[in-house]
This record gives sequence, structure tokens and C-alpha cells, in this order.
Amino acid sequence: MPNDACTRVGLDRRGFLQRAVTGSVFGVVAQSGITLASTRSFYAQASLTPEAALQELVAGNQRFANNQLTSIEQDLKILKEHTVEKQEPFAAVLACADSRVPVELIFDQTIGHIFVTRVAGNLVTSEIIASLEYAVAVLHIRALMVLGHTNCGAIKAAMKADAVPGQISSLYPHLRPAVEQSAGNFDKTIEVNARLQAELLRTSSTVIRDALKAGTLKVESGVYNLGNGKVVLS
Repeated sequence: MPNDACTRVGLDRRGFLQRAVTGSVFGVVAQSGITLASTRSFYAQASLTPEAALQELVAGNQRFANNQLTSIEQDLKILKEHTVEKQEPFAAVLACADSRVPVELIFDQTIGHIFVTRVAGNLVTSEIIASLEYAVAVLHIRALMVLGHTNCGAIKAAMKADAVPGQISSLYPHLRPAVEQSAGNFDKTIEVNARLQAELLRTSSTVIRDALKAGTLKVESGVYNLGNGKVVLS
């Protein structure tokens, strides 16, 4: 959060974090305009609705794209101490393994806020489904996003379908449906793949499907732009 915001509420960072967990500063927060993320320093989930959880991801990405991060100002020592025994992330993200896609940073979140699964091409496998079902059924996340990104190497390789070493080509069958629906358009394939993988999660997992039906979960897809830092929902 901006330094002047800290001055207005008259709290140092450590004091704010310690009092936020008890709820004693929520009145101050409402008056000062401090972000929702700042009040979830220990356990991120709180009582968010699925829509509010998605909006927190969107708002965090806006802060990231505008170089106005708040998560980096939170006390990591306190966060680590209070998340040793328990985690309550408010959202999960299935992202590509690409090193240029630092998920927590992109959404301006910190320790314990996002349950992250990663695999090249942000594709859905039985292992990915199992991990995300745990996030839904046990951790009770409120939002789940499949996050593709521009200039994705896995998508590019699947479009070329060239011979590759080892097991890299095992990715291709998962990505081919998006390739076939995009008429050779690279950027379109990235967007379509994220959307198809999100739909696969909605339909192939009984746990996710039941949570959607109960209104306790929202599943969306998006594409992260490596150039401008923005995530566009697809």
C-alpha cells in the first residue's frame, strides 16, 4: 500500500497486520481505502463470494500492470509464521510453466493467497484435476482461473508439431483442439486453449461441477500479456 495510506491510518505495517487478523481495523480500512488484500494478510479467503474472489484477482492484476504492488509491503515473517499449520487461499490458478508468468506477482498476492498449479500449456490432466479438486473440496477456494499467456512456447510447438526429444510431444494432443479451432492463428489458439481447458475443468470434475452448481465457485479463463502485464478474461 502507499506510504501515505499508512500515515493516514496511523499504523506501521506490522501493527496493521497483527490487528487485521482480529478484525479490529476493519473500520479504519473502510475509511482509508486500503485494499481488500491488505486485510487478508494471514488467511486470504475470509468470507469472499466467488465473484468477489475473481474481482480481487482482477484488481490485483491492475495494480501489477500499473506498478502499484501492495503485496510486497506485507510482513513476510508474520505471513510465514501464521501459515505454517493452515492455508486458506481464496483462489486457484492453473498456469503455464513458463518462467515469465509469476502467478502471485501478476495478481499482486502473497503467501497463502493463491493455490497454484502449473504445467506447460496450462493444460488439464488427471493430476491437475486432482490438485484443483483438493483446492475446491478441502481448501474451499472461491475462484479458479486457467491462465494462458502470449507467446506461449507449448502452443507454438503444438501448432508446428515438429519432432522433439523426450516426452515433449505428449503435450500436443491436449493442445490440438485449440489449434484446430483457431485456423492457424497463434494468438487465437492461446485464448481458445485457456477457454477449452477451463471448460474441461467444469465438465470433467464432479467436485468442480458440484461447487459451480452450489454457487460456491467461479471458473474463468484469461490470457496474460507478457508485454503490458495485463490479464484479459477470455
